[in-house]
Amino acid sequence: MASLEVDVPFSITQYEALTRIKNLLSDTAKENAAIIKNLHEEWDGNTGKFSFTAQGFDISGILAVQSGNVHLDAKIPMALIMFKGAIAKVITDKASQLLA
Repeated sequence: MASLEVDVPFSITQYEALTRIKNLLSDTAKENAAIIKNLHEEWDGNTGKFSFTAQGFDISGILAVQSGNVHLDAKIPMALIMFKGAIAKVITDKASQLLA
């Protein structure tokens, strides 16, 4: 597995950011049910562990919603390493829009 880390700053409240991030995971899984399977989330305060399968690839990680910043530390399969930059950009762009 390869590591993928992304930080996304925000200026809304930490509570609002946490609420939006929690909804994002479940909404994305519902919208992409044909691609995303077996989504599991477990939240402890402002930190969430997640895992899912996307097109046969297992992905897992931790989301930490801190004051003014969301930190993602994910594990992606080595088969996706060449797409790591593109994946990080999509995550950053989507999260930035969500947290605006």
